[in-house]
Amino acid sequence: MPGTTISRGNIQYAWLIAPSLTPVAVAGSTTAEQSFTVGGLVVGDFVYVYSNAAQTAGLSIGNVRVASANTLTIAFSNSTAGSLTPVAGVYRCLVNRAESVSDLATSAA
Repeated sequence: MPGTTISRGNIQYAWLIAPSLTPVAVAGSTTAEQSFTVGGLVVGDFVYVYSNAAQTAGLSIGNVRVASANTLTIAFSNSTAGSLTPVAGVYRCLVNRAESVSDLATSAA
């Protein structure tokens, strides 16, 4: 649509990154957020994440968000009774940035 700049945002940029992440253990029957430094991210980016390797059985990736500039936060959910550590290594990330990302960051506050 010509001339469309709306606050919900059309995708202006989309790119793939593959950071190497080393998560820590997640207690049993818990969902816990963990933060990782990933350069280039800004609040308002939409990030989809998956492990390049098989995830530890009983663990899953929940909410993913950019908590602050260059900080990717992943919630790992442990559905077992015991403590489990998510797999360390390369995680694939698809980052989408809306053309009105500053409007999105402001309206979310």
